[in-house]
Amino acid sequence: MKKTIFITGASRGFGKIWAEAFLKQGYRVAATARDINSLTDLVSKYGEAVLPIQLDVNDRAADFAAVKKAAEHFGSIDVLINNAGYGLFGTIEETSEKEARAQIETNVFGLLWITQAVLPIMRKQGHGHIIQVSSVLGLTTLPVLGIYNASKFAVEGLTETLAAEVKDFGIKLSLVEPNGFATDWAGASAFQTQQMEEYAPVRAAFQAGITDDAFGIPEATVDAILKLVDSANPPSRLFLGKVALPWVKQAYTDRLATWEEWNDVAVAAHGK
Repeated sequence: MKKTIFITGASRGFGKIWAEAFLKQGYRVAATARDINSLTDLVSKYGEAVLPIQLDVNDRAADFAAVKKAAEHFGSIDVLINNAGYGLFGTIEETSEKEARAQIETNVFGLLWITQAVLPIMRKQGHGHIIQVSSVLGLTTLPVLGIYNASKFAVEGLTETLAAEVKDFGIKLSLVEPNGFATDWAGASAFQTQQMEEYAPVRAAFQAGITDDAFGIPEATVDAILKLVDSANPPSRLFLGKVALPWVKQAYTDRLATWEEWNDVAVAAHGK
């Protein structure tokens, strides 16, 4: 029998593309969205194979209820894909408390609550695969996306820790780390801070560094996600796109050089 997949943020972008790809392959899919009407086309096309669930991942009680509903409806949840999230564009100084808290609330706590909700089900089953949609910006950074960067760094640390905690229960964890893709993540789905004139040069440099070739085609990610879900031994991390690995390799080369340069100071600080 094909696996049952629970995926958040299925109204558009990667979430919608991947949900339909799973359904085409015969998987059963519990798909969540803030606006359930965005899932009407999937229900019309795939019928009982898809369970649409209206959900704001920031609501912890609703997260647990949604996961319970999916598990009771399909009898199991084999794969969780935490895809819900958004980007906040703005420099650190420009970011208001409300904007910062909302970004972390969705990208970190929303993911955490859904993960916590599915863990008892997967432990009881003795198997499960949790896929956290992070970003290349969970490993390196860009200016003007500071709070988003921070949220994805948090997802990386949370997921790596959880993988060690639940491996003996038969639960596997994977981080998916896309580089830029031509979804509406930076468009209709994005939020913008109130801009300060002092940071105009920073924003200009950021925009100047963006090229069309840097953004992948969202639909091209389908084969990679299907392979990840089908894998008996999935990787702990998977980049999506051709830009991510060279970028991260350079970032870590630079970090290692700095650590090595200051290693004498670091060792002396150990005290013994």
